[in-house]
Amino acid sequence: MTEKFGLIGFGYWGANLARNLDKLAGDRWRCLVDASPERRQAATERYPRVRATGDLDALLDDDEVRAVLIATPAPSHAPLARRALAAGKHVFVEKPLAMSVADAVALAETADRYGLVLMVGHTFEYVPAVERMRDYIRSGEIGDVLYLHSQRLNLGRIQNDLHTFWSIGPHDVSIANYLLDAEPRWVAAQGGRYLHDGVEDVTFVTVGYPGDVVAHMHVSWLDPAKTRRTTVVGTRRMLVYDDLNTDARLTVHDKGAEPLEPDGDGVRRYRLRDDAVHVPVLSPAEPLSLELRHFLDCVRTGARPRTDGWNGARVVAVLEAADASLRAGGATVPVPPVPGPVDATATPGGRPHPDGPHPDLTTAAH
Repeated sequence: MTEKFGLIGFGYWGANLARNLDKLAGDRWRCLVDASPERRQAATERYPRVRATGDLDALLDDDEVRAVLIATPAPSHAPLARRALAAGKHVFVEKPLAMSVADAVALAETADRYGLVLMVGHTFEYVPAVERMRDYIRSGEIGDVLYLHSQRLNLGRIQNDLHTFWSIGPHDVSIANYLLDAEPRWVAAQGGRYLHDGVEDVTFVTVGYPGDVVAHMHVSWLDPAKTRRTTVVGTRRMLVYDDLNTDARLTVHDKGAEPLEPDGDGVRRYRLRDDAVHVPVLSPAEPLSLELRHFLDCVRTGARPRTDGWNGARVVAVLEAADASLRAGGATVPVPPVPGPVDATATPGGRPHPDGPHPDLTTAAH
């Protein structure tokens, strides 16, 4: 059976998903659900062959729809993903996967157990520049990684229900986890509340990884300059990914500090090396298109997505630990390890278990 797709949410990011879904799935995109009549009308005008409705049950009860994409406010991600999995659908859900590690792990376990694809929209793991950075790190070309530093800043997209680290910080956590191919050990976070009580408009988060590698993340929606930059410092070379620099999104800096023999007093000195800067050629493909193409392929083949539910749970574990650190005035908080995939009892090809949906999922809220 040809897989057909449904989209839940046609807001700021849902419109971007819709554009790519229309391009990649064509007439296999069957239905769109949004609570707003105005947004449904806008979707109908742009995509007249797609049925737009405010009835979520109509989508979930449609047996021809094999997979759904969820682009709704973050607190609704886990409840909607739970309902979609209960209906036997493959699921793509925007970040964060859930608002707690417990919910994220439960979703990942359920998807595995019933042979359903669960993929999280950690788009930056599909950015060609970030993929190339991981290649440089894994090949050893930059030496040992010492630390990472990221900035995700802008003036705008202010929210009053989530602080900045829950809202846009998942991108930087996902990038760091992907580049280092490791689970974080601890988090220390501080932030400032300037526009709303109880919501940090700026956060400074340090995440500790194995081998004494740290990643410092500065996230704000109250900053004069839009910045999306990640720096990786190695013992031999340094990498800078600047998403806003269309001419050189990734630069490789042949720079470092090389130790010299101690002097007569036993003081070790260093020779600074500041050599050439290399700009690698990268694919111009849109990351969101690459990401959705991967999801469609996984739905078709039953393969495990690169950014599966366990990937999403590991990011949520950092967000939850950052919350605890903020409440504790910046204290260091351990990140609990997230378990790995469970054995699936699905039929071949990633199809739902013949016994039906997980009974624990059937009472989820809309």
